[in-house]
Amino acid sequence: MAACSSSSSSSSEEEITLKVKWSGKDYTVRVCADDTVGELKRRICESTNVLPIRQKLLYPKLASKLNDDSLLLSQLPINLNNFSLKFTMIGTTEEDLIVDPVDTPEILDDFELPQEEAIDIKDMQVNKLKLSRRINNFKVEIKNPCRQGKKLLVLDIDYTLFDHRSTAENPLQLMRPYLHEFLTAAYAEYDIMIWSATSMKWITLKMSQLGVLDNPNYKITALLDHMGMITVQTPSRGVFDCKPLGLIWAQFPEFYSASNTIMFDDLRRNFVMNPQNGLTIKPFRKAHANRDTDQELVKLTQYLLAIAELDDLSHLDHNKWESFSEDTGKRRRHK
Repeated sequence: MAACSSSSSSSSEEEITLKVKWSGKDYTVRVCADDTVGELKRRICESTNVLPIRQKLLYPKLASKLNDDSLLLSQLPINLNNFSLKFTMIGTTEEDLIVDPVDTPEILDDFELPQEEAIDIKDMQVNKLKLSRRINNFKVEIKNPCRQGKKLLVLDIDYTLFDHRSTAENPLQLMRPYLHEFLTAAYAEYDIMIWSATSMKWITLKMSQLGVLDNPNYKITALLDHMGMITVQTPSRGVFDCKPLGLIWAQFPEFYSASNTIMFDDLRRNFVMNPQNGLTIKPFRKAHANRDTDQELVKLTQYLLAIAELDDLSHLDHNKWESFSEDTGKRRRHK
């Protein structure tokens, strides 16, 4: 794991080595003081395969604080540089407990950051450092080759492609309408990556059940899970996780950049590090009631194909995607 910073940087950016005891074994994890408890759990997950949501960290007199994933490690009333410091972790791996993450807290209170703050977040040094560390420590695994000259479409899963909270005998009943038609059309102009804030095992399971991973009409370039996310700090909204597209751009600079990438997510906070590249999709909930009327992917297909003709996507205002599609359609009909 790469060091968090040079020796001349502040103490909050220096690498810290912590020990965690789980299932009778000791594990070593490396974090920084400006990381959160949630980030510590991600590092533990790398070593133990126990998902953060399944972890319960124990340390004398710190129980309640260790339940707050947004708390910075530097705010814990302990000496993080104490080499004898050891946490105890209780948790179960996915191999022993295969369940859908429906019992995770649902995020419904999405927010709109002030414009000046949304711009500042990606430029804040602390957030740049977090992204740099993630780039060094996380490798995007390619399932199908990147294609020269194609733009990049990054898709969320929950409430974007799939209603993960409703119950059904068959997962196909919870799939967003026109999903395969949408992916087929998009694939003509875009490489497609799927990025979910859940585990890789759950992503692979659901995408396989929906027939996305072996569809003959399109290919998925890569899958990314929660381990690729970073925690950012904001003045008005505190600390939360997001999906930094810079992680992908840094690993495939010859293919993808801010000028040819667009991300769909029902939570705009997920692209706060790249606000100019994100499109907030209408959430697909209550599949049984809405699957006969939901047309979001049909309309977004038209938008994707229309902007694919542009050399640079970074100057578009994706908040106005519907009016862009309407204007493009009118021009084509006029011709």
